[in-house]
Amino acid sequence: MSRVGGKNTKPEIAVRSLLHSLGYRFRLHRKDLPGKPDITLPKYKKVIFVHGCFWHGHEDCPRSKRPSTNEEFWREKLDKNIERDKETVTALKKLGWDVLTVWACEVKDTNKLKTKLLSFLGR
Repeated sequence: MSRVGGKNTKPEIAVRSLLHSLGYRFRLHRKDLPGKPDITLPKYKKVIFVHGCFWHGHEDCPRSKRPSTNEEFWREKLDKNIERDKETVTALKKLGWDVLTVWACEVKDTNKLKTKLLSFLGR
């Protein structure tokens, strides 16, 4: 698990590239915000998390199927991730930030992703 990257993943880079092509400027992994959001758009007071379906428990996604071996370990680990995500979103909202979660499986359809991002950013 130490090889699992948390920053600059392919889905994250795809979202950043799309945002940049749409003319948005952003900051990455701000340590002064809860959860160190993947993408922060300070001008709009919005943050975007790009989550892997497996690691963050994307509901109804085939990629989020939990392993059948060592079930107790995986249940605890993945449930903690999901709970931490909820706490992070709550903390950010209390600070006045709008939060969007983009799932790794959503990155494949660029047009859908573009619509989702523009809707979130108010365009």
